[in-house]
This record gives sequence, C-alpha cells and structure tokens, in this order.
Amino acid sequence: MKTIVMLFTILGVLIAGDFDSSKQENGDFHIYTVENKDSNINPTMIEDALKSNGFLIGQNADIQAELLHIYKDNNFKIYNNISFYHKDIMLKLLNKQANSGILLPMGMIVYQGIGEDNLRIVFTTADMQAKIIGANLHELQNLEDAVLKVITTLFPNAIHTYNHKSKTQEGELLTTYTLDLKDADFEDTREELEEKFEEKFAKAGFAMPSYFDFTEKLGKNSLYDFYVSYAICKIDVLRIVIKVDPQAPVLGPCTTTIYKKKNENKIVMGFASMYNWISSANIQDKAARDALLETQRVYENILKDVTKN
Repeated sequence: MKTIVMLFTILGVLIAGDFDSSKQENGDFHIYTVENKDSNINPTMIEDALKSNGFLIGQNADIQAELLHIYKDNNFKIYNNISFYHKDIMLKLLNKQANSGILLPMGMIVYQGIGEDNLRIVFTTADMQAKIIGANLHELQNLEDAVLKVITTLFPNAIHTYNHKSKTQEGELLTTYTLDLKDADFEDTREELEEKFEEKFAKAGFAMPSYFDFTEKLGKNSLYDFYVSYAICKIDVLRIVIKVDPQAPVLGPCTTTIYKKKNENKIVMGFASMYNWISSANIQDKAARDALLETQRVYENILKDVTKN
C-alpha cells in the first residue's frame, strides 16, 4: 500500500533553522512603475532582457488577450504573466533545497490598465520565496539581485515600491504529498503518475502551459533520479483575482514539482499553496478568497488521488 504524507512548511523551517520572519518588513512583491503613455514598452522587451541575462522563459502569456477572447473583458492595455528561471542559479537552488523547485519557474506580472499612463512590473521578493520554501538561502538573494538588475538596467528611471505588508497566513504555504515506492520501479511509477496528474488537472479545467525536466541539467552527480516541474493555471480563477488585485497573480503560474532523490525510495509532489495568494496580496474579497480556497481543495484532492493505489 502506498502511503500519503502531507508535509508542512513549518517542518522545513525547523530543519533549515535559518528563516527569520522578522525580515518581513516590506510587502512580498517588488513593484516597478514606468511611464508608458505612448505604449513604447511591451512585455517582449522584458522577456528579451531576461533572456540576455541568463534567464530561460517558460511562457510570456498574454492574459489580457485570453480574458478578452473568453469573457470579453477589456480592462488592460497590457496584462502578461512571464514565467522564467535562471539557468545557473536554478541548479544551485535545487542542489541545496528540493522545495526551491516551486520557483522554477517563478512569475512576473507586467500590466497597464486602460486609461493609465504607467506600466507596472511585479515579481516576488527573496524573503517571500524563503518564507514559502522554509529556508533563507543566499541563492535566493542572488536570484532576486539578478532580476532587479535586469529591470533597473532596462528602466533606470522606474520607481520602485513594495506592495502592502502581507497579512498573517491562514494555512501552510507549501503543500507536499509523498508516494512510497516500496518495491515498484520508480521510472514506471513516474510515468504513470505524470499521466494521471496531467489527465486529472485537464479534466478539472486547468491549463499546463509549461513543463520542465531538470534531470539532465542537474548532471550525473545530481541528488535526484529525476526532477520535473509543471506550470499550472486556471483562467477563471485568475480573472476573479485580477479584478481584486492585478498584482496577486505574480504568485502564478502555480508551479508543481515532482521529484525523487537518489537516496530515498519515494516520489515527492509539492506546490505553493493558495494561502500565499491570500496572505501576500492581503486578499479579503469573498469571491476571490472562495475561488482560491476552492483551487487549493481541488489541487489537494488531485494530488491525494494520484498518490494512492
């Protein structure tokens, strides 16, 4: 019988022993505001700048185009979510902390409302990322510095702020399920697990715009037999949340990791909980909260289902 174990971020904090919540003086999101009255700036410019500085792009998703096509919503000149990761820092993060895969990819929101002169660029802070994975690694600061350098070099006159300070978290920030392999072949089990995972999320109305297999990139001296991540999203939930706070979806795409360490006889699946959206964006709107909590419930049910006999 395969066993299911739900792990909590607090365990990672206790083990790592180096995350200090007192550092959370600012909000969890960096916000750069750039004058764009003449629409000279677009998300492709930011994507190209990231690529030129060691980042790989999962997707530069035109969310506004999707909202217009599906719902006839037309509230933004620009609303894009760029999913990306740094090709070198990624390896260092994974070799230190398996949970860091939920940042691979991480997201960046680029948006400008109809009738607004300013474009905003939003991405998460290193402190916020440390809070989720339960470890304050210096590679997270290196990652933050690399993103900051791209944006400040591209837009030297941009105004930098943070979002409002996050509210107290209502639930665990990282949700993890474990599948005990026992005598099963891990490669066969992985294939079956991923097929079930993809099928159930598709049936639940989720899109999977990106899939990353880091196994070969980690090399033969890797800690892992395999390590993959999925970028997952649901447009109707995004729509509800964007109406309340267009910056909150920077916590998407909801990256989900699946991996097996070489010295362990189990496969681990994990994702950053929807409680991150509620706390970091201080979401109090009932419709948005309900949509996020329902997403959390569906997510957990799927992971429970695919990790049982």
